[in-house]
Order: sequence, then structure tokens, then C-alpha cells
Amino acid sequence: MAIVAATAVVVAAGVTGFLVLGGDKDNKADGGKDKSSKSPSASADPSASSSGSDDNPRGNETEKPTIAGWKVVVNQKYGTAFDVPADWEVGTPGTFTFFEDEVKGDGSPYIGFSAPAYLKQNWCQSDDNKDGTKETSSLASSGTKGEDGAKDTASTARGDAAAFAFGGYTDQKDSSKKYLKIGAAKPYTTKSGVTGSVASSYTSGAPKTGKCSSDGKATTFAFKNSADDFVSWTLYGAKGVSEEIPDATIQKILSTVRLHGDPTGATS
Repeated sequence: MAIVAATAVVVAAGVTGFLVLGGDKDNKADGGKDKSSKSPSASADPSASSSGSDDNPRGNETEKPTIAGWKVVVNQKYGTAFDVPADWEVGTPGTFTFFEDEVKGDGSPYIGFSAPAYLKQNWCQSDDNKDGTKETSSLASSGTKGEDGAKDTASTARGDAAAFAFGGYTDQKDSSKKYLKIGAAKPYTTKSGVTGSVASSYTSGAPKTGKCSSDGKATTFAFKNSADDFVSWTLYGAKGVSEEIPDATIQKILSTVRLHGDPTGATS
């Protein structure tokens, strides 16, 4: 389930997620959990905000998308921005969304990001645990996170993409690592000239545990903001479904990632 949590709950989930996968111990992240097979949640983070077009709840007429007709998403905390298609929904100001740590089972985050945007936020609804409350899953989501302690963009991009795919679309048990396909990191430069590394990972054949369960995929671009701090942008979504977001669209969104002023918060 996608869960949105307050900044106070932020933990070094990137470290947790990557250690589970056997990766770089220095890859840290804002906590989080947000599954396509589960429902997303959100909470206020005063230091993170977004803005965009007139129909964007974080609207700010001074912010213009680089692609005509799209919406702009700004994360002032990390000094970043990116554009999403018009049919995406931009979260309320200060939203932090994450995937819960299934192994711990205490509601703590596994990995996530702030200032998110969603494609079909109510894409699937189910009450698999029969508690009378329907859980809602989005088709795809994208946002930015800090990378305190990161050593380079390549290992950060590879580790986060793997953690989002594994954390969001498996039961996170060691036995499920066989369903995760981790892609190599490659150098990448956005249209605005931001340089860094990009990597993609996906799950294949993960057991379906409920109505909204599916395989998933994630793409992460790691780079440095104007404060010379490591940060990352990630887009994850359901894979192998009829409405799966095309890779071409993911690449187009990725190309719009850019720096936006001076960051207002730390990267941890």
C-alpha cells in the first residue's frame, strides 16, 4: 500500500532497502513505502512543496512546464523540478509518500519520496484483509528524495531503482529477491543539462497477494542539486497491466528533471 507519512517519520530507508538487496551501505534515503499492490498515503512536510498549472493543487503561476500542456512539480526542499502529463495528479503541498517495511510490519518506511505526482491515484481499490476499509493503489507515481551519505550517482540510482521495485511489488522477503531484475546504471544528462546516472529495475513473476497486486518497475535518476548534495528522482509503476505507463513516457518525464533554486532543507 502506498503510504504517506510525516517528515518526522523519515528514516534512512534507502540504507535498509539497499542492504536487503545486498547493495551499497552508504546509499541512504528518505523513508518510504508506496505499493501499487497497496494503497498510497500522504502526510505534510512543510519543507517540501510543488507548484504548477492552474489545475494543480500546488499551483503557482510563476512555475511553467518545459513541455506545453504538462504540469510542473517542484520540490523546494531539494531544489528540484520535473514535468508530468496533464492527466497526472500533483499531490497536496508537503506530501511524503512511501512503501511500508513489510518485514518489520510496524508501519515504518522502506523507501519513498516527497512532493509526489500520481498517475490514476485511485487506479485500483481492494479490501484484501476484510477489515471494511478499501485500500487504494495508484498506477504510477513520481517524486524526489534526498540521498544523504551517497558516494556517487551510479550506485545511488541503481540502489534506489531496485529498492522501489523490490519494496513496492514484492513481499520484501529474501526469498523474493529472485523476482527482482536490477538494471545497470548509465550516465545521463537531462534537457536542462543536469548530469548524473540513471538506472531501472523491475520485478517479474512475483506472487500476487491480492486484487491490486502486480509486478512493478522503477526508474531512478541520481544527481546533485545546487547545494552540491546528492538527490534523486524516481518514477515507479505497475508492470504487465493493460494501462502500464509506456517506457517512452517515463523517459520523456525524466528528460524534464531540473534544478530549481536553492534547496530549503537537508538531504537526510
